[in-house]
Amino acid sequence: MNLIKAEKRLLEILLMKSFKYSEEPIFKLVSGRMSNYYINCKTTTLDPEAMLLIGHLFYHKVKDLHVNALGGLTLGADPIAFATAMVSGMQDDAINAFVVRKKAKEHGLMKWIEGNVREGDRVVIVDDVVTTGQSTIEAIHRARESNLNPIKAIALVDRQEGGRENIEAKDIPFESVFTRDDLMNLYKKR
Repeated sequence: MNLIKAEKRLLEILLMKSFKYSEEPIFKLVSGRMSNYYINCKTTTLDPEAMLLIGHLFYHKVKDLHVNALGGLTLGADPIAFATAMVSGMQDDAINAFVVRKKAKEHGLMKWIEGNVREGDRVVIVDDVVTTGQSTIEAIHRARESNLNPIKAIALVDRQEGGRENIEAKDIPFESVFTRDDLMNLYKKR
């Protein structure tokens, strides 16, 4: 797959399906703050064409890291982790997916993390949108608590509002496929 074309197409899908903009700050964020724009990545990450693109782009970012698995806080991270695991399998380079629950399971083994991971596994934490980084940081914390070794965090979109800095303050390198500026630049061109 041509990664440059894949990025370009995925950005178009994000703009079309996930990005909303208003001159007035009408969108309430999780933090309670109001914003001029809203990025609901689920409409993109759950789209069949976008899932394939996401799988290839994220796989390309993690394939040389020699990780056992990738995942993050449910629900934002799940489609990204699943798509990447699927593409890794298509490349005969299986990287497992895992899910970090928002609340520990209250029965059985009462685990925070579900998936094919073992203590000591090198993992990448993924997320759909990073604003403050809180969801990603929570996933890093739960992974460490479960004796996994998170070595990097990757988001589909960085809103460029301090999340990168907050995540990196936890001694985890961070990158994103796209930034708010990428979406705004394409929005302005349209």
